[in-house]
Amino acid sequence: MSTGNVWQQMKDPSPILEAVALVKRFGGATAVDGVSLAVAAGDIAGLIGPNGAGKTTLFDLLAGGQRATSGRILLAGRAVETDAAHARLGAGLGRTFQIPRPFAAMSVLENVMLGSQRHPGEKVWPNWLRASRVARAEAASFARAMDLLEFLSLGKLAYAPAAVLSGGQRKLLELARVLMAEPAVVLLDEPAAGVAPALLEIIMDRIATLNARGITFLIVEHNMQLVARLCRHVFVMAGGRLLTEGTPAAVVADPRVIDAYLGGVAA
Repeated sequence: MSTGNVWQQMKDPSPILEAVALVKRFGGATAVDGVSLAVAAGDIAGLIGPNGAGKTTLFDLLAGGQRATSGRILLAGRAVETDAAHARLGAGLGRTFQIPRPFAAMSVLENVMLGSQRHPGEKVWPNWLRASRVARAEAASFARAMDLLEFLSLGKLAYAPAAVLSGGQRKLLELARVLMAEPAVVLLDEPAAGVAPALLEIIMDRIATLNARGITFLIVEHNMQLVARLCRHVFVMAGGRLLTEGTPAAVVADPRVIDAYLGGVAA
């Protein structure tokens, strides 16, 4: 199914993720300056801008890696700006990083299984008092992890140490680990960076497929080929502020965006 068909079939245009007047200051410097944006449920949205525009800081604020100086963050209409990162993940907001850091000595499969949420075996007493329940949960987690690895073309590497993976394969591994938490929204931080063309095609195809299954994406990306192919709506940041938003074609043709990338707007 093409991404165009996915967009045409969306039935719920209401925002699933919103930032409202977000501000993040570091001493006297303002990295994010009053940014407001809304990502519609079922969308694949892009977040672009020159280096230093504040994109990664905004991602950190949305995911809970940093606390905003002021402003609100709404996930499916519920305020989450004071929630810790793990609580937001449990509520349905997952996030990948530009540079994945898997547990290198652990197997690829073990890395993915770490993403399971609310596993009864994480607590001491269920392992003794409800061993059968823990065993069933472990089996279900194993099956889901293997399914995700097969889906992301990593099945043959399930028992290999994560240290052997290429940069692009590590990005797929990190996506698999996030998907173990069954998120409704995934924030992808530069999924195309340092990825070979053949592997990038796999990544883009899997994002489109996951979106067709109902997962919403917000993607920070410099690769405009990926943005143009996948994203329906694009937000542009410069100098810590939201410069403009619109379709990929509209924002690329906007003189303010061109000026920002050429250095006319402070980044």
